Amino acid sequence: MRKRPQSSSISADTSASQSSDTPKTDEEAKFNNNVQIKSATRSGFVWLTLFVVIVYSSWTVHYYQFESLPVPLTAVQAGKRGFSEVEAMKHVKGLTELGPHPVGSDALDLALQYVLAASETIKKTAHWEVDVEVDFFHVNSGVIRLLTGLFVGRTIVYSDLNHIILRILPKYVPEAGENAILVSSHIDTVFSTEGAGDCSSCVAVMLELARGISQWAHGFKNAVIFLFNTGEEEGLTGAHSFITQHPWSSTIRMAIDLEAMGIGGKSSIFQAGPHPLAVENFAAVAKYPSGLIIAQDLFSSGAIKSATDFQVYKEVAGLSGLDFVYTDNGAVYHTKNDKLELLKSGSLQHLGENMLSFLLQIASSSHLLKAKTMDGGGKPNHDTAVFFDILGQYMVVYHVRLANMLQYSVIVQSLLIWTTSLLMGGYTAAVSLFFSCLSIILMWIFSISFSAVVAFILPLISSSPVPYIASPWLMVGLFAAPACLGALTGQHLGYLVLQRYISNIYAKRKQLSPVIQADLIKLETERWLFKAGFVQWLVLLIIGTYYKIGSSYVALVWLVPPAFAYGLLEATLTPVRLPRPLKLATLLMGLAIPILVSAGIFIRFANVIIGLIVRFDRNPGDTPEWLASVVLSIFIAVVICLTLVYLLSYIHLSGAKTSVVLSTCILFVLSLAVVFSGIIPPFTEDFARAVNVVHVVDTTGRFGEKPISFVSLSSITPGKLTKEIDQVREGFVCGRHKVIDFVTFSVKYGCLTFDETEGGWNESDIPMLDVVYDTNNGVRRITQVAIDTKRSIRWFLAINTEEIDDFMFKADSMEVVP
Repeated sequence: MRKRPQSSSISADTSASQSSDTPKTDEEAKFNNNVQIKSATRSGFVWLTLFVVIVYSSWTVHYYQFESLPVPLTAVQAGKRGFSEVEAMKHVKGLTELGPHPVGSDALDLALQYVLAASETIKKTAHWEVDVEVDFFHVNSGVIRLLTGLFVGRTIVYSDLNHIILRILPKYVPEAGENAILVSSHIDTVFSTEGAGDCSSCVAVMLELARGISQWAHGFKNAVIFLFNTGEEEGLTGAHSFITQHPWSSTIRMAIDLEAMGIGGKSSIFQAGPHPLAVENFAAVAKYPSGLIIAQDLFSSGAIKSATDFQVYKEVAGLSGLDFVYTDNGAVYHTKNDKLELLKSGSLQHLGENMLSFLLQIASSSHLLKAKTMDGGGKPNHDTAVFFDILGQYMVVYHVRLANMLQYSVIVQSLLIWTTSLLMGGYTAAVSLFFSCLSIILMWIFSISFSAVVAFILPLISSSPVPYIASPWLMVGLFAAPACLGALTGQHLGYLVLQRYISNIYAKRKQLSPVIQADLIKLETERWLFKAGFVQWLVLLIIGTYYKIGSSYVALVWLVPPAFAYGLLEATLTPVRLPRPLKLATLLMGLAIPILVSAGIFIRFANVIIGLIVRFDRNPGDTPEWLASVVLSIFIAVVICLTLVYLLSYIHLSGAKTSVVLSTCILFVLSLAVVFSGIIPPFTEDFARAVNVVHVVDTTGRFGEKPISFVSLSSITPGKLTKEIDQVREGFVCGRHKVIDFVTFSVKYGCLTFDETEGGWNESDIPMLDVVYDTNNGVRRITQVAIDTKRSIRWFLAINTEEIDDFMFKADSMEVVP
């Protein structure tokens, strides 16, 4: 009777049996001669081609998900009831021609008059069975205090705000006015830009939507209110004043906010809920659905330092709804380059058609929420939803309760499979799993290190520490190439360690020839590296599920399809078998769904980070120059490690290692050479760094007893101002010699000039702070201070709550801040 050969497999889907060190018999030698092992090497050309195909497929997914826009329609093509981008663009042009129109400016008054005139035209041309009401709403004063977000800890006092409010409802359905959907955006801009993206584009979309809705509303069951507010850029004061003081606010059951953190492109949902009704209806009818819960998770975590009116509607009014945002060209946000010329064709058509379909659906619904969707503690009192789109054509929406069920099910099944496999494989399987996980750790360490080192080098070789702002494709060569090289290096080190351990196990199995053993060891090691990817994503899924992170679905799609493909094509129920090379079909089948669902997201967020880097240093000079690039490099390295873990496990047995290493090195060297030579400038006319120029009148006495005036030049974009000062040549001196405290931010690195700064101000215009009385009874000190703001329309008062236990703020004898 011939002795059955012992298996060389010690993977999680087979058992590893121990064999004795007895000499080979003639039968064993005969078996050894009949064993056929498929080649353990693969064509380097095939695998390099596959790598290129995966990268190209990822970019294609990104294009269709975020870059592909509908064709703009004219008024004739859209029809009386449709949405026309051509007509909406006329509104954008009309508003941007006014120039910057911040709160308190004459230009804002003109912008309000423009929107008011357009609203009156909509009222005159509405369907005869539709009522259109236009209200010019003036707010005397108010106070806003938010519990979360960018403005937490601040008390904002506002006054003299004006809004245009348009209410559309069916004429012969009187109860429709009791329930309304709010569509909101802001007319005002920051002082430095005409605001084509933020948010004249949103206002234009709303005006064209209102025109279309006015032809449909006779069939509605609910009213639609369009709020064109002012004061958003001053701390969300416009939305707050409307929701707390306007009589129509009590009828609102759902809030839709339109915003921009860039200019144009696809307007995506980046906040939804808390109740899922709005996002479910949007997903059901939107022609080009776009939205990601990942953006919502990042925004709510504070990683993105910004705020929108939707926070007021949710936190103050307890409403549910949707928050849309434009994110293309994020580098121009709140800069002079937020201009009409950069607004992509099709951007307004995309948002307009989606919103029109959604409003027609929800305004005809009889299921609007009648109660607040947030409890007293600011938490939702119902189930929320997970949402994401696929290629901008279909949106997936399901409740968090279902998400938890799916994720817990996958986690439990995965742990059971691994536990069973390790029990079957015994000690050798457990040690092999440990070394395969070590390869993952080494991959992360080397990938992040290689990429981050480049970020540290950039300030030393480039005129700017962020040379990729105007040319985002440079991040592929500067960060992705070394990150990929580091990931391959780290995983290969783990591969060698694991291979050595498995070699020691096979050395005890004398029935196989050294040549066959060498091939089996390589194949066994390859399988363990592939399965280590399952462990990586399983750990992330467990963490995401535990902390109730909605975007945990990404870990789910990167775990289940590859595991299913492996189980279908590679695993076997036979307890003893020889390992085989991993099939190409396993990789293709396993990665198809993950790439389709998430590849575009990773590319998009890299671009978003570049946009944020332009505004990275909120207190100029407060952070090291290299920090922004380090953040971007780490993000890219993390994405490389997460997404290429399966592909890289194939490369160690292929002839592609040399090709991959050479390709990444060449790409990196070329990118570094381009940056060093300055052939491609870090900034251009359209994508410039954010520079603040402030005329300061200092009364603190730091420069002398009398008030003195100077011009401060600083930048929230990392890097020195040497090049800018060489161009200006106005006697500026740069450095850290004087820290300027602007209350809401401070300048620790900047440039000052005192040349020709005496004009433009008068000492009588300086706001005065006078102590009315100051008493101390031995127990408590009470001080009353009077502030005369003179001609100031925007000012900040900081109160040190560590020194002052309690305070009260009054304006014109009326208490506004208790």
